[in-house]
Amino acid sequence: MKVTVLSREAAEKMIAEGIFPKNASVISFYDPAIKRIDEDYSHIDYSGVCKNVFYSELDDLDLEVLRRKGYTYDTYFPEAPAIAEFVYEAYDRGDDIICQCEYGQSRSAGTAAAILEYFENSGITIFTDYRYYPNQVIYHKIYDELEKFSEDLSLMKNEK
Repeated sequence: MKVTVLSREAAEKMIAEGIFPKNASVISFYDPAIKRIDEDYSHIDYSGVCKNVFYSELDDLDLEVLRRKGYTYDTYFPEAPAIAEFVYEAYDRGDDIICQCEYGQSRSAGTAAAILEYFENSGITIFTDYRYYPNQVIYHKIYDELEKFSEDLSLMKNEK
């Protein structure tokens, strides 16, 4: 499984040029803050190029900012369990995973790092790449949910 981090601009360029990977599942983050400024802003439309897309409208917040924005660690990013399931399904299909956010640096990088760490013990490659600033809250929530999902799968198999 190949895990790639893309910005909105890079993903849109690949789509326009007809070079978007065929065997990919996409986790696409988009910004509610931009939506408040630009009423025409929306997530990237992957229809026609990718059938497996998980969209998440999520502010890019660090741990110290959560409380000021009205969140706790537990209430921020409620989609993390669903993303873990989406990642497992992509893994089972043999899909590559594209993690995309507005600038391709924080939310998508945190997601990619969690996936790489969980499946390949190589999440550090994202943290040490100076192009990225992985959102650590997203990293930890997704990594933890991948572990929980795996445990739940094991329990279901043992019950049969």
